[in-house]
Amino acid sequence: MTAPLADRLRPETINDMVGQRHLLGEGAPLRNIAQSGVLPNMVFYGPPGTGKTTLARILAKTTDLTLRKLNGTNASTADIKEIVGEIGTLAAPNGVLLYLDEIQYFNKKQQQSLLEYMESGKITLIASTTENPYFYVYNAVLSRSTVFEFKALTAKEIEPAVRRGFAFLANEQDVRITAPDEVAAHIAQACGGDVRRALNFTELSVLAAPRDEDGGKTVTLEAAAKLTGGNTFRYDKDGDEHYDVISAFQKSMRGSDPDAALHYLARLLTGGDLPSAVRRLMVCACEDVGLAYPQIIPIVKAACDIALSVGLPEAKIPLADAVILVATSPKSNTGDMAITAAMEDVQKGNYGRIPRCLQNKHFDGADAARPGQFYKYPHDFPHRWVEQQYMPDALLGKQYYFYGDNRNEQAAKAYWDAIKSEDRS
Repeated sequence: MTAPLADRLRPETINDMVGQRHLLGEGAPLRNIAQSGVLPNMVFYGPPGTGKTTLARILAKTTDLTLRKLNGTNASTADIKEIVGEIGTLAAPNGVLLYLDEIQYFNKKQQQSLLEYMESGKITLIASTTENPYFYVYNAVLSRSTVFEFKALTAKEIEPAVRRGFAFLANEQDVRITAPDEVAAHIAQACGGDVRRALNFTELSVLAAPRDEDGGKTVTLEAAAKLTGGNTFRYDKDGDEHYDVISAFQKSMRGSDPDAALHYLARLLTGGDLPSAVRRLMVCACEDVGLAYPQIIPIVKAACDIALSVGLPEAKIPLADAVILVATSPKSNTGDMAITAAMEDVQKGNYGRIPRCLQNKHFDGADAARPGQFYKYPHDFPHRWVEQQYMPDALLGKQYYFYGDNRNEQAAKAYWDAIKSEDRS
């Protein structure tokens, strides 16, 4: 069986790697560690195809430790014991460098079994994960390790790897391969920041290309586009990418950027995540537009109901309308701030007895100095308002709501300021 092109073309040195300049550029931390020849325990965190495994293999060559590899998806405690059993023997006289891929699939007991040997230095761990290690890696392992975040590569960073892939295949197959620059650019753009996927597309495009009259192969942009079509988007509903996208979606609406909001809506809908789009849209209408345009709440609710009723792909239409409306509407979070402050008081125990005039009608106790409810019905007074105590005694004078500076709330403020300032003597 032939290994994938990404494995056959795997870089042998840091200089051969693409991307991750924040970690591997001159003077950057991981480059300095590689040059030191002494490896600490490390956790590599980032999306697939960003160089985590490749760098671990390169670093392994800088030490005299025996390299052993496990994958969290299929490794067991017995595998760990087997590796531990090699320590101090001819198989691993100087200790073991354990590269543990997909550590998030190791349970707590499996991760704990490594601690004693990490502490003594008999095992140096390089673990990799596509999930946030602070959620998936046991705290004791994290406390003995340094976390390095790998980032998705840009198309510009990936293009050299694609061109190197075409050259490698031409040499390997002893055939002339013609691939215009726009083909490499398209593949680099279509792979979603994943070098491994880009090289898979590169190899597929060569395999699918017919022979020319002279026996060579020409990869056209049209052919490359057909191969990458439908394979360009990566979205994990249960991973960090999901939470990053929905966070960016709401923050773009809150920041009044309809174009960015539509972009993140498109990512949610392309990933089939209609419920998340609907939920964040309704929350944003209430939390971020709120009292600046209160009529927006039933409008957005109606659009979301339509989207859920018709489903995808048609759901994109009412949701796009609602997202643009939310993004371009005036903003106010005064309602959210007010209820948050009120709940903080209640949770801290800052509340008192409800004023007698507001209680449900019942008999006064024998100790009441002035029996009677004395509730004033606002509709019996001018402007349907009368001054009376509503707050408990313990919170008299407390203010949770402050009028926002938008037109709607300022109009309400002017209305009540005028009424409450009238001479009622």
